[in-house]
Amino acid sequence: MDSSLETDRLWEDRDVRFDVPLSQMKMRPGERLIDHLDSIEDTKGNNGERGRLMVTNLRIIWHSKTLPRINLSVGFNSVINISTRSAESKLRGSTEALYILTRCNNTRFEFIFTNLVPDTPRLFTSVLAVQRAYETTKMYRDLKLRGALIANKTLRLLPLEEVYDKVNGVWNLSSDQGNLGTFYITNVRLVWHAEINETFNVSIPYIQMRAVKIRDSKFGTALVVESLKNAGGYVLGFRIDPVEKLNEVMKEIHSLYRVYSANPIFGVQYQVEDRMEPLDEMTIQYEEDDIEITNDNAGSDAFVAYYADSNKETDSEPVFCEKLGLAIEGIKEGFTLESLWEVTGI
Repeated sequence: MDSSLETDRLWEDRDVRFDVPLSQMKMRPGERLIDHLDSIEDTKGNNGERGRLMVTNLRIIWHSKTLPRINLSVGFNSVINISTRSAESKLRGSTEALYILTRCNNTRFEFIFTNLVPDTPRLFTSVLAVQRAYETTKMYRDLKLRGALIANKTLRLLPLEEVYDKVNGVWNLSSDQGNLGTFYITNVRLVWHAEINETFNVSIPYIQMRAVKIRDSKFGTALVVESLKNAGGYVLGFRIDPVEKLNEVMKEIHSLYRVYSANPIFGVQYQVEDRMEPLDEMTIQYEEDDIEITNDNAGSDAFVAYYADSNKETDSEPVFCEKLGLAIEGIKEGFTLESLWEVTGI
């Protein structure tokens, strides 16, 4: 029996994206708006432009108030460092600003946000607090091998987690002889641990599952759980006897997966004291222009404006470029010669 799961890949907390369409600025299922500030300048890429900054449980969203299609989506998982330093704002002059250093697809980006409302630390406190909450709740979202999952033969429950079923006598088929252990099926994830060694375990959140199947193996009929590529692309096999029980477990996992997908639990909790406007009152509205864009130079410019490789001390090794007929410095991964000409050309 082959049964792939309908997975809406979680990108909001993983990616850094520029000038995204309105559909990608909307909250995905499970995403919650935690705070918003209406007078924030994107000092790095749009200095002098007043905008709105929204902090969700997965990412930071900024958009220009005059032209919302100028926007940023910065996932918390991409964040390397957050700090406060002085910056030169066209709207406020020299002032304290929030610096966010990120890494996405092996490229570093830096963002600088300035609060145009004086004498308020809310920009700093909200972003820093939500980032800390995100970092301490990765078990909700990440596949984990050999973690501190079990204490006294009992699953360490996450704050919003509930156990729906415990299945004994589950063989993990990762080794030639197999390992006998226990399944915990919860509202957030599937956990297995070995009976003899509790540190031999795996935690698979539903958000990282690609497929749950029943397949034949050298150990007999087995339950196969595949993770998404960004979660390691693992293929994990388990044997449960009798086969009727195996089928019941697979149906239960699928049922809980559907419930979870309708309203995922990402685990990030933070409450802002000030009352916020309802989400529908902050919905971004703008009309699509009847313009066909034939060259995405603007996208290239947006990309380069936030590039954070200014501290490079040495050049790459020279390579021969057949197109130019001369030796050039090696082009950084993610760029092409054509895209560099688009950025510098007029």
